[in-house]
Amino acid sequence: MITWPEELISDIARRKSVLYLGSGVSANSISTDGTNRHPATWDSFLRKVLIKKSNDLANQKDVITQLLDDHDYLTACEIIVDTLDEQTFGELAADEFRRPGFQPSEIHNVIYSLDSRIVITPNIDKIYEQCTHINSYGTVVIKKYYEDIAPFLRQSDYLVIKAHGCVDDPQHIVFTHKQYNVARYRYASFYRLLDALLLTNTFVFVGCGLSDPDIQLTLENSNFSFPNCKPHYFITASGTISTEVAKSLLTNRNIKVLTYDNTDGTHGDLLIDLQRLVPLVEEKRQEYSLNVTW
Repeated sequence: MITWPEELISDIARRKSVLYLGSGVSANSISTDGTNRHPATWDSFLRKVLIKKSNDLANQKDVITQLLDDHDYLTACEIIVDTLDEQTFGELAADEFRRPGFQPSEIHNVIYSLDSRIVITPNIDKIYEQCTHINSYGTVVIKKYYEDIAPFLRQSDYLVIKAHGCVDDPQHIVFTHKQYNVARYRYASFYRLLDALLLTNTFVFVGCGLSDPDIQLTLENSNFSFPNCKPHYFITASGTISTEVAKSLLTNRNIKVLTYDNTDGTHGDLLIDLQRLVPLVEEKRQEYSLNVTW
């Protein structure tokens, strides 16, 4: 069970936090196409592509498999895209992440209930956006990394930022080393925006890894450029990160690791812990309102 830090509860209550949602959140959803399947993680999606396009990728199979085993998804994806072409890869992504018609799950609703004004997700699916549209009656603003985001940061609108693009626009999906480099060059303002958000808000990483090179670089730059700032938080299953790695994350990226029980392997306790967090945040907001201590 996660012992939620008082400082984190306070930051979420004051809407001074940014929730960063990875593929582990989307994985809770179920398709509406009759297959009852869950969205693939990055690893499982690339392995499916390797099977579906086995003839085209026959010469690269061993190299790609080794890269996936080593969790080097950027390089694996780069080889796949270079071999197949971006249009073919985009169609495979649409088959996996859009066409099955995934519906939001309870964990999406609970995350929405935390009432964070800014949510960032590298997921190319549209599941959390669906959740926000349903619950907010379409009032939440959805922006991709290549769009004009800055005006909405100081407005009252709730904002979801798609850090890697969306499955509807394959040409702007960020999956490979080249795509990362192009995005960082062409849309440098987005990464300056990330820098600003990291400096002024507490990030909470849910259902994601820390292999995203943009996040690694941004966190490390922020940590060493502005030492002694409050930490960000990374939520993961117990046993997935060693004590030594957790110490390194705090030293180099200013991230504290919070772990939930996952003895049955279903990650169900993450939902329970997030459900426990919601009333803690609501209680803190009521306290600030009564004491006029916003």
